[in-house]
Amino acid sequence: MMTEPLLFEISRPGRVGVSTPGCDVPKTELPMGLLRDALPLPEVAEIDLIRHYTRLSQLNYGVDVGFYPLGSCSMKYNPKINEDAAGLPGFTRTHPYQPWYQVQGNLRLMFLLQEMLKSIGGFDAVSLQPAAGAHGELAGVLIMRAYHRSRGDEQRVKVLIPDSAHGTNPATTSMSGFEMVEIKSDDRGNVDLDDLRAHCDDTVVGLMLTNPNTLGLFDEHLADVVTLVHGCGGLMYGDGANLNAIMGIAKPAELGFDVMHFNLHKTFATPHGGGGPGSGPVGVTAELAPFLPGPIAVIEQEDAWCACDETDCEHEPGDEGFEPCPPEFYFRLAWPDQSIGRLKAFYGNYGVMVKAYTYIRMLGAAGLREVSENAVLNANYLQARLKDVYPIPHADRVCMHEFVAQGKIAGAPDILAMDIAKRLMDLGHAHPPTVYFPLPRIVPEALMIEPTETESKETLDQFVADLIQIAEEARTDPDLLHQAPHHTPVGRLDEVQAARSPVLCYKG
Repeated sequence: MMTEPLLFEISRPGRVGVSTPGCDVPKTELPMGLLRDALPLPEVAEIDLIRHYTRLSQLNYGVDVGFYPLGSCSMKYNPKINEDAAGLPGFTRTHPYQPWYQVQGNLRLMFLLQEMLKSIGGFDAVSLQPAAGAHGELAGVLIMRAYHRSRGDEQRVKVLIPDSAHGTNPATTSMSGFEMVEIKSDDRGNVDLDDLRAHCDDTVVGLMLTNPNTLGLFDEHLADVVTLVHGCGGLMYGDGANLNAIMGIAKPAELGFDVMHFNLHKTFATPHGGGGPGSGPVGVTAELAPFLPGPIAVIEQEDAWCACDETDCEHEPGDEGFEPCPPEFYFRLAWPDQSIGRLKAFYGNYGVMVKAYTYIRMLGAAGLREVSENAVLNANYLQARLKDVYPIPHADRVCMHEFVAQGKIAGAPDILAMDIAKRLMDLGHAHPPTVYFPLPRIVPEALMIEPTETESKETLDQFVADLIQIAEEARTDPDLLHQAPHHTPVGRLDEVQAARSPVLCYKG
């Protein structure tokens, strides 16, 4: 493979990549300290600049390039109509500082999306403020805290978290000022009821539960879990990361959850690779609605519009000369009575909301259910094809949208999950399944696989064939796996050293 030089290496004084028109406004000095005195930007021709960024883009991997079986984070195909909708001028050319009566289309979309999420989750109220799943978690736990404090329950300081939970759950608990208490799983992958019962008392804020959990299993004791937590005055928090398995089939609020975040950037198609973009709206039951982060979009019916005859009317309600039209509905932003406050600038991550709204409208209720059914079908198909090649804990159970295999191959004791993942990159799966999650004490050498609903049977069959090939290579040529990947732009990296001493800038 030809490796093109970096921009800094081909920089030559005097080369120009872009020509700007002459300045047609008065010039002014930039504030002191805005730019560094010596900023060695590369000087290159336009063609060199284009080749550089095009080459980098071709090294990127995503769902538009190939299969992305990233367990715990649904990486499904994003229909391009979502991007078209988000790019409509009515969305891109409005600004959150504009007054409410100039952005009725924006607010209408927000209101309708809130209503859709309420219906999907079974909740009474939704806020679109949080910008990601972990942000939604933070909102949810802060809502729980505000609820308990409003009732004088200051002694509630413990948040119960199953040992198979996402790592963000303990972090959210700590950031909210609470103590995290781990709850064990039983031998079937459910919450251990005896361990849960032992921790349920009047110091419990609530339980953070991902259902289906990170083992890809729907908790068989969910009703008992809800009864125990509610029985001690705690609240049920639902981590919505795995909603792709049950949307359109089961409504979390009807299962007993009091608050849950939605991942618009996973469940509703917007890609979230590279750290963004994201959106994590939070839904709540009626008793928690007053504490939602704001503002939220609401619908009202009042005298709203000026009836003067001026073509370019600039009247606002309350102005002299304002004469309202007959009453009709309109949309505004409002604050819940006891809101925990604002969590994101302006409306939240609005572009992601547009994409999610488009996705839901395109599919409808029946389509969303089919998404979940096919996601579960694809995961069970892979589990059935692989269970005789790789150990799969709980393979006797029907999995949901994902499952966890083990990177342990009979006859190849020195092969690890990381070796298998790296070898998959050679075979075209440039982003392998999630490795080493759940934690090794739960599933040693974990390979967490989520095919989503958007992959064809042919893609899944090729993935199975590649994993079978790797298992055979592990027995006959283990060094091939130990040294993989062999055909990627860079070979195996020292990931520990990279994490401890990251190099974040160019060093020639």
